[in-house]
Amino acid sequence: MLFVLCVKIFFARIADVTLGTIRTNYSVRGKTMLAGLIGFFEVFIWFLVVKEALNSEINSIWIVIAYSAGYATGTILGTFISNTLVNSLISVEVMTKETSRESIDKIRKEGFGVSVVETVNTYNEEEANILFITLNSRNLNKLKRIIREIDEKAFVVINETKVVQNGYIK
Repeated sequence: MLFVLCVKIFFARIADVTLGTIRTNYSVRGKTMLAGLIGFFEVFIWFLVVKEALNSEINSIWIVIAYSAGYATGTILGTFISNTLVNSLISVEVMTKETSRESIDKIRKEGFGVSVVETVNTYNEEEANILFITLNSRNLNKLKRIIREIDEKAFVVINETKVVQNGYIK
């Protein structure tokens, strides 16, 4: 009986915490209706689990361990699912001295829109370029590989982007 209760609690916590992590991701991206729907199921599962855990006549530390392990596993799984399945836009800024027409064309030929701004590095007064690229997060590793091929020492800043108007996004 204790084993069955612990298994139920463990897997139910995985489910509700995974949903909670995904819900948070959608909330941050402004998808409130979807986040609200996911939140309903998240709390529904959580309530049933807590009710069963607290109302059980079995008094064992294994219930607490199953509850905590399910939470930790749900956090890991939810983060993995969010990073894999939840599509987001990101903006990448690349400061580099190693830009040429060919390197910019290489990035564009791979399907990325690039805006280039000439600048002067205030630290050492060297001329450089800043590349501005907005893309789907699923394509980030491909872009990072291209940037490393162009300039291994490039200074790269990556930010999540909430809204984009106009322009080109792969």
